[in-house]
Formats: sequence, C-alpha cells, structure tokens
Amino acid sequence: MKITPSKLNTYLLFKLPSAYLTGVRTKQIDDTTCVVTVKHRWINQNPFNSMFWAVQGMAAELTTGALVMKKIRESGKRISMLVANNNATFTKKATGRITFKCEEGSKIDEAIKKAIETGEGQTVWLNANGVNKDGVEVSSFNFEWTLKVKN
Repeated sequence: MKITPSKLNTYLLFKLPSAYLTGVRTKQIDDTTCVVTVKHRWINQNPFNSMFWAVQGMAAELTTGALVMKKIRESGKRISMLVANNNATFTKKATGRITFKCEEGSKIDEAIKKAIETGEGQTVWLNANGVNKDGVEVSSFNFEWTLKVKN
C-alpha cells in the first residue's frame, strides 16, 4: 500500500484522533519531504491566544514519522520505529496556518540501510520547522528516531 496524504489523514482520524480533531493534516509526502499543516483554532489554542505547543509537536512529529513509515514500507523489511528523544525551540507566537516541513528523507535511507546491513538498531535525528503564512519560523522540532530490524 502506498503512503499518501489522504491515507495518512485517515490514519490520524482512527489512530491519533487528538491530532485529527486539532486540525493536523498531511499535505504532501514524497521521497525526501513531508509537509503537514495545522491552523490555529479554538480547539488547539493556549491561554495566550496562540497554538498550544503540543499541537505543534504533533504536526512536527508527523512530518518526520510519516517519512520514516514511508521509507520502512519501501524497504520491504519489518523495522520497528520509536521516538527516543526530542527537543523544540519556539521563536514566535503560532497563529494562522502553520506549515511544518521535514526534508531529510536521505538521512532515513542511510539509517535503514545501515540497520539492514548490520542487524543493529540505528538512530537518526530529524528536524521539522514550523513557519507561518509569511514564511517566518515559529518553532523548530528535532526528533531522534530509533530503527531496528525485527527478526
């Protein structure tokens, strides 16, 4: 089964309903890039009239995680994936539509290749930056994904 934005959004509805209900949506996924958007609304706001940090985190994690899922599927191997660590920086209030983008598909390819070749678990740090409609960065998230070939 090919991973597409509509299939990822349906997956959110059934498996991650909090992300779906707060408006997190995949817009694009290809071999190197995943783009996810979320719009500041009543349901995802904080008391300071901007988007709650955790909603931004869900959108950012989805950009990296969807790429990892796609690459695992394409490898044809059974590989487990898990976030081991993350950090974030917030630089501006998140209002309006925020677009998160991860463009590090090649890093995932390398980690999966090494995991398959060595049989050992691998880690890969992936970044997702969130920008507003004016192209101004509002947040930056880093996720350390662990990948291990299942026997």
